[in-house]
Amino acid sequence: MAKSSVAAIDWITVLIFLLLVAFGWANIYSASYEGEAFSITDLSQVYVKQGYWILLSIVLIVITQAIEVKFYERFAGLIYVISLVSLLGLFIFGKNINGATSWYAFGPIGLQPSEFAKACTALALAKFLSDMQTNIKLLGHQVRAFLIIAIPAIIIVPQPDPGSALVYAAFFFPLYREGLAAIYLIVGASAAALFILTLLFKPLWVVLAIAAIMLFILIKNRKKKPKYSRFLLVLVVITGFCFSVNYIFNNVFEQRHRDRFNIVLGKEVDSKGIGYNTNQSQIAIGSGSWTGKGWKEGTQTKGGFVPEQHTDYIFSTVGEEWGFLGATTVVILFVLLLLRLLHLAERQKSQFSRVYGYSVIGILFIHFAINIGMVTGLIPTIGIPLPFFSYGGSGLWGFTLLLFIFIKLDSNRVNEW
Repeated sequence: MAKSSVAAIDWITVLIFLLLVAFGWANIYSASYEGEAFSITDLSQVYVKQGYWILLSIVLIVITQAIEVKFYERFAGLIYVISLVSLLGLFIFGKNINGATSWYAFGPIGLQPSEFAKACTALALAKFLSDMQTNIKLLGHQVRAFLIIAIPAIIIVPQPDPGSALVYAAFFFPLYREGLAAIYLIVGASAAALFILTLLFKPLWVVLAIAAIMLFILIKNRKKKPKYSRFLLVLVVITGFCFSVNYIFNNVFEQRHRDRFNIVLGKEVDSKGIGYNTNQSQIAIGSGSWTGKGWKEGTQTKGGFVPEQHTDYIFSTVGEEWGFLGATTVVILFVLLLLRLLHLAERQKSQFSRVYGYSVIGILFIHFAINIGMVTGLIPTIGIPLPFFSYGGSGLWGFTLLLFIFIKLDSNRVNEW
């Protein structure tokens, strides 16, 4: 890389990335260390393997920065197609691990293409939205954008990996930024809220409450002569949706998903079955108090009470061993990273770079929010990693690739007109 290119890199973002990766490895070490002698050649230890993946991610960073910036835009479509082929290939060549066929096995190494598909989809969406012929306010172009997002998600769901598929909702962030009507976000948020309310209360009570609210709005605005037919149509749609929730919940969701929803909503108590992970995670975090029990001193962590603690539940190790202060520090680092990326995205001169930047922000935010919510018991267990923190080579490389492509795009902004 040229000296000017290195100087143009946003080193604040790089510093936050390094802090998260380093602190993540320290907690993976604590969560998986069982008193054995440390050896850099002992690949049976997850913290050793994670160390190698971190080193290899540095190589990946160098590659992303060495590639000509126009490559990402010029070949975005081809990269996207290759990612779809890699996802489809899992149904033939994939290895089943823990009930999911989401990995390719290369000897002792497994690669999960869904972790890389997010960056590929972000590139394809950025390419489409930045095309001079694209107008996101047109229905036909909206459908094409939705298809770019939906196709990889649809392929991922039957692996089965609904958690990774859910992350694709993050792409509504760049769509909204580029002019997509807010009604889509409103409808999506309203549907999610109605879904939860209908699970908590009977559909009839939810519909009656909505009808009462709508009647109040009509009476209050009667002088403006509101369109009653439009309100009636909305009420009919809401009624149909509410009365279909129970069918969807009982016939589309798997039992494990139903159990997790019921536990979070307080309809069931199962601290030894499906709710065991969340319960033990909450105990671990709560026991850390203000300053924690100390690195490698967590009793829940060292006792192995929290399954998969070095992967999806790594934040519970932070809460137990570093306490409220450590957990807050991690949250602050993620918030700072997101705010910094938001600043970088808004200063881009190229629409391609801006859309890609917002895609990165959306993906990292969804992962961060869902993982923290899952570990603390605020939302059902979905099973997605904490970016740069959780154990796993594919996850680390996928997030690294996602982030540093944007860093490369940002470093070139002075050359864009």
